[in-house]
Amino acid sequence: MNRSIAIPTLILLVVISGFAQNSLEPNVDIFIKGEMDRQKIPGVSLAVVKDGKPLIVKGYGFANLEHQVRVKPETIFQSGSVGKQFTAFAVMLLVEEGKIGLDEKIAKYVGDVPAAWSNITIRHLLTHTGGMTDYPDSFDFRRDFTEDELLKWAKEIPVAFPPGEKWQYSNLGFVTLGIIIHKVSGKFYGDLLQERVFNPLGMATARIINEADIIPNRAAGYRLDKGKLKNQNWVSPSMNTTADGSLYLTVLDMIKWDDALTNRKLLSSGSYEQMWTPVKLNNGKAQHYGFGWALREVNGKRVIEHGGAWQGFKSFIARYPDNKVTVIAFANSSNTNPARLANGVAGIIDPLLKPNQTAIMKILDYQSKATIAVPVNVVQSDEKGKYVYVVKKEGEKEVARKKPVDVGEVYNGTIEIKNGLSGGDVIITEGYQLVYDGQAVTTGK
Repeated sequence: MNRSIAIPTLILLVVISGFAQNSLEPNVDIFIKGEMDRQKIPGVSLAVVKDGKPLIVKGYGFANLEHQVRVKPETIFQSGSVGKQFTAFAVMLLVEEGKIGLDEKIAKYVGDVPAAWSNITIRHLLTHTGGMTDYPDSFDFRRDFTEDELLKWAKEIPVAFPPGEKWQYSNLGFVTLGIIIHKVSGKFYGDLLQERVFNPLGMATARIINEADIIPNRAAGYRLDKGKLKNQNWVSPSMNTTADGSLYLTVLDMIKWDDALTNRKLLSSGSYEQMWTPVKLNNGKAQHYGFGWALREVNGKRVIEHGGAWQGFKSFIARYPDNKVTVIAFANSSNTNPARLANGVAGIIDPLLKPNQTAIMKILDYQSKATIAVPVNVVQSDEKGKYVYVVKKEGEKEVARKKPVDVGEVYNGTIEIKNGLSGGDVIITEGYQLVYDGQAVTTGK
């Protein structure tokens, strides 16, 4: 028998004591509850920091549908690729100690490498410019691997381009960084983080994922399957420990983390600047990515952010240092667009952080690319999956129709579309005044 659990209509809120309600909170609640309903998200944990102090810290909905456990600020979520910023931080701790060189070839730390890896440096791995790719479709996430086995397997995957020639998101690059941290420091990267980052900063519940341990307040992860919620897919224990994003975190942990970043704790200011400086390719062109952080601007103001996705969880941290605002969002559904949550809340907290969006984006050369990145709020979700609105000519009218798409990683305020679009498609952003060739566009289904 096929069983599923429906999300209750009522969205329940849990607010941590000690954080007073503010005048913007009702607007944030309306926005988050609306997105949870639209995106079919069981639960969300949210933190907003303004001027160095927690402004909103609360939970929405359910951490566990089967037991009807509500989300609260202490609820533990999986980090996904938000964990990459911690891996990068661990690397910089070792850089400051002289144990790792940013521009040293990785062969110095991992031994014999394929010829295609011979010029890959630590900096290349931190910035996704080394040419390494991602887990292939054939990869078995249910098999346990040792670090040596993972490294051997990674060496057999062809690189996509010579180091420094392009930017391409690579989980394998960060898996390799975790192995290098272990080889250089003599400690598993998770133990190094525990000793030198989590404990000193008071991140009391931050740790490496371990599904066997009894962990209070741990949320369950979910996925949508034909419009119905299912439990997350199982992966092997070892694949929940890799340095590309395998942490347990709460918004309370992330508030401590944000304070450390704001006040530049544990590392020098110079190291922070390196982490948040856009990488330059061999041709001198800057890419909007640092060391485990995506970098962009909104209305001329800096944004330092990153998202994550893993095992039925989505995560996002968006830092706006010029406006002294940080938004942290965790959700327990793989269907969630976490950037939409975090960036949307930021625009409520400070209207200057609400982007001036262009309603129309014409895809001119899509067929010449393997993937294309679009603003995160272009991609919508329903029970059937992800879609965009594409403008179609119907008689005398221009009408927006849903077009299903397959999506990939979220980075730099954009989301990767892998399949679904065609050259010449005109896609639009839901929720804005839609104008095409001077005429209003009506939205179809």
